[in-house]
Amino acid sequence: MPEDIRLNLFRLDKSYTTTGTQNETGTGLGLILCKEFVEKQGGSIKVESEESKGTKFIFTLPLYE
Repeated sequence: MPEDIRLNLFRLDKSYTTTGTQNETGTGLGLILCKEFVEKQGGSIKVESEESKGTKFIFTLPLYE
């Protein structure tokens, strides 16, 4: 994914969506909700992407004691 898109994935004031494998569309809220949920649990989320090769979404959560 291009860098400018990656930098805006978790922003409410920016919207970006593509069609899915069956031409479905999205609202762009899914990743924002995931980020909010992870952060409310004390974790973090990040994106690593290499254009035309693939993208990884990595999240961490603290251990529950």
